[in-house]
Amino acid sequence: MLRQITYNCVLGIGQTFVIITSGIDLSVGSLVALTGVVAAIFAQLGAFERFPLIAATLIVAVAVGCAAGWVNALPVVKLNLPPFITTLAMLEMALGASFILSHGRPVALQSSDFENTGIGSFLGGVTSALHLPSIPVPVIWMLVVIVAAWVLLNRTRFGRYVFAIGGNEEAARLAGINVARVKTIVYMISGGCAANRGLLIHGALLVGIAPDGNRRRTARVDRRRRRGRTSLMGGRGSVIGTFFGALLIGVLYNAMNLLNVDSYLQKVLLGAVILLAVVLDELRKRYLAR
Repeated sequence: MLRQITYNCVLGIGQTFVIITSGIDLSVGSLVALTGVVAAIFAQLGAFERFPLIAATLIVAVAVGCAAGWVNALPVVKLNLPPFITTLAMLEMALGASFILSHGRPVALQSSDFENTGIGSFLGGVTSALHLPSIPVPVIWMLVVIVAAWVLLNRTRFGRYVFAIGGNEEAARLAGINVARVKTIVYMISGGCAANRGLLIHGALLVGIAPDGNRRRTARVDRRRRRGRTSLMGGRGSVIGTFFGALLIGVLYNAMNLLNVDSYLQKVLLGAVILLAVVLDELRKRYLAR
């Protein structure tokens, strides 16, 4: 179950930062595709092997994701354009760029090291000898991202600035917070998380493929954000809530599959659960406000 939710949880953590600032990033699905294709093309160059190859590929992919996040933030902070529009534009540009780079075909990952990154297990031989469950590498990757994001959001000045901007951007500006810089970093974090997800999923598939970055990915991330108790109005949210939101969706999907629920009906039931969760959250806020 943890392995199943890893990819979308990592993607959702980046969205958590953006949504807390009252923003939105619709481009993450396409950035997953773009960074995955770039990672596959870079890995084909054969400049490194084993761990240096994975590390260098990760740096390249994250650099591309952060650069796209910087481009997303530029019109928002400089021209005060709605992030919905700017990230929608990036969605199309990144998806188009991924098709151009891959020529519309899967880009094979030649190294088996990426397979261990995507679907491998940590200390698999040792845990098997001790009759213990092995720890999937993607789960470890997810836990590292969660811990780093939690520390950044809850134990640093930058994290306090993120919440302050989401609560009242004008008040944050008058308090001396560099709103433009914080927002730019937030969108870069979102792009970097998309790059992490791109490398993980394409490592599991052993191909970089453009169609993975479709618009449905954005909708899935948005659903996880709502279940993760991150307010779309900004100023409220948590990384731990993001994890449990992704876990809940994963559990629901798994349960419905085990119960042989029709795949089309699954969408209806999941939508009803999401609507119920949002309604209950709104009722809770109104009750506490009395």
